[in-house]
Amino acid sequence: MPPRNIKPDPERMARLLASVRRDQESRDQGYRERAMKLFAHICGRCGREFAGKNLRELTVHHKDGDHMNNPPDGSNWELLCLYCHDAEHGTAEQRGYYGGSAFEAAPPPLGFQAFAGLKDLLPPVEEGASPPEEDK
Repeated sequence: MPPRNIKPDPERMARLLASVRRDQESRDQGYRERAMKLFAHICGRCGREFAGKNLRELTVHHKDGDHMNNPPDGSNWELLCLYCHDAEHGTAEQRGYYGGSAFEAAPPPLGFQAFAGLKDLLPPVEEGASPPEEDK
């Protein structure tokens, strides 16, 4: 039996998308506005100050990663600029394989070492000897 090609209902999709966006905006504005009132408008990582038009570049980061955990005292929030927030939510390698933030984790060792066997291919250099001169 061939699979049925069911076309999505554009009206239903638009209503669903509008509902999701509306919920997200109300959630964002609620805790973002509270965080902006509680904290100085400074990125918690790089220390950059924000005011006026560039205040929109300051985001609220949930420390525990749970966007529904919004205590009134703001203990789960920190203000981060767009760049630091992107780094915080970067790839698993950047975050130290889920072990913490991008700013705390050391970079993972590379799997491929391009020059790993080069030393074995070169002749040994004696101490005090000058390097050989090239033919001109």
